[in-house]
Amino acid sequence: MIYRKKTKKGGGEVARREPSWPVSLVPFIVLTLSLVVVISIFGADALSGGSQVCLILASAVTVAISMAAYGTSWEVLEESILDNIRSVGSAVIILLLIGAIAGTWMVSGIVPAMICYGMKAIFPAVFLAAACAISALVSVMTGSSWTTIATIGVALIGIGTAQGFDPGWTAGAIISGAYFGDKVSPLSDTTVLASSSSGTPLFTHIRYMLITTIPSMTIALIIFLAASLMHPASDLSRTAEFSQVLRSSFHITPWLLVVPVVTGVLIVRKVPAILTLFCAAVMAAVAALIFQPQAVWAVANPEASLSGFNGLSFMDACKGTIITFYGSTGIQTGNGAIDSLISTRGMTGMLNTIFLIICSVTFGGVLAGSGMLRSLTELFARLAHRAVTLVGSTVGTGLLCNMVTGDQYISIILTSSLYKRLYEQKGYEKRLLSRSVEDSATVTSVLIPWNSCGMTQATVLKVPTLDYLPYAFFNILSPLMSIFIAAVGYRIYRIHPEARPPRTR
Repeated sequence: MIYRKKTKKGGGEVARREPSWPVSLVPFIVLTLSLVVVISIFGADALSGGSQVCLILASAVTVAISMAAYGTSWEVLEESILDNIRSVGSAVIILLLIGAIAGTWMVSGIVPAMICYGMKAIFPAVFLAAACAISALVSVMTGSSWTTIATIGVALIGIGTAQGFDPGWTAGAIISGAYFGDKVSPLSDTTVLASSSSGTPLFTHIRYMLITTIPSMTIALIIFLAASLMHPASDLSRTAEFSQVLRSSFHITPWLLVVPVVTGVLIVRKVPAILTLFCAAVMAAVAALIFQPQAVWAVANPEASLSGFNGLSFMDACKGTIITFYGSTGIQTGNGAIDSLISTRGMTGMLNTIFLIICSVTFGGVLAGSGMLRSLTELFARLAHRAVTLVGSTVGTGLLCNMVTGDQYISIILTSSLYKRLYEQKGYEKRLLSRSVEDSATVTSVLIPWNSCGMTQATVLKVPTLDYLPYAFFNILSPLMSIFIAAVGYRIYRIHPEARPPRTR
């Protein structure tokens, strides 16, 4: 197949052959095989650098094939890479602000307050539903399913075991809630990644996801409530202990909820995401100085214990506040679970994700510049004729990418890259793509035993992936709900024909 590629230098066109779809699959095969090796060596730590090296290797293979076999110039490939990197510039800023919020909302006591108030909902007759709801609430506030599961999730597993609930059921409820919160939170890196990869504004993406996430979550909560009612229990000592430690370490007051309420108002009023997140972080920092001076002091003096606090000096206030934005917020409370909950890494904690994004968009850039992405898109176009088949193909691709790459971040970027232009050519909105990607690549990752999410959560909760899989109802229902909504055509809109990009050959 021959197509013409415009170049910026001179404005001329260069005709060259387009790689066939079997050739276009070679970089993906290289990526998959290298990821298998890396994940087997590093496990959940593969995201610290190993997965990024795999993406660079796959990019190098793509460049080699494109330049040697198809005569593509390096200038064309470089231009495509730079275009991709520019497209995620705002996402990088948002991720850094999310890191700042992770620290400020913890140290200010906002997240601990939400946990304490949520704990009051736990009693045996509704335990599973409450565990799901609390996990969802914490995940929305933190923007991280991993943090939620590793902290409040561990405590809930202990509570459920003490009350006689099967660990598989409890883990399924925790994971369902945590991934629901992760999907709809503007603080979530996967949510930011899915929206930015498809070119959809963050809050537009979140609002559109509610169409599929709310029904899925409602069904899951009904199932968990019914299971709880059929299995009453009585031991609430673990819940009381967790709440007591939080209250002894933080000044828990309803006034702390003003910050998330104001943040919610900014979101509803459609204030740009970067401005909203920045305001949320600053408000939380002020709240920390007012309500949690002892926590700010502890951040400024990481080797000290909270019991040594005797006042907050100006220098400690400045140092603690600045560290809360960018660095480690480890505070020693005497309780391991609480220490893990309030220990965040601020902006620096997002650097591995940013590293991964840059490597991923580099891979996507060379795929696009080489014509391989176009070749694969044309293959998918022959199979997708209606909204339901297009969404179904996207969901299936997201699940498949999770299975072969072993990582949700890579799956999100690859699936978005493969379908972005196809959705435009078929006349569907970008937000349909971003939602379909999140309904598959984000939520199914934890259901796959060899995926980094599945391995991590099984290790943290000490419940094998296959044991909790049948009970992670939200994660199972989300991709099915996405296809169902597309089948009935509810709020599936077409863009104006003149807004569609031209087909290129």
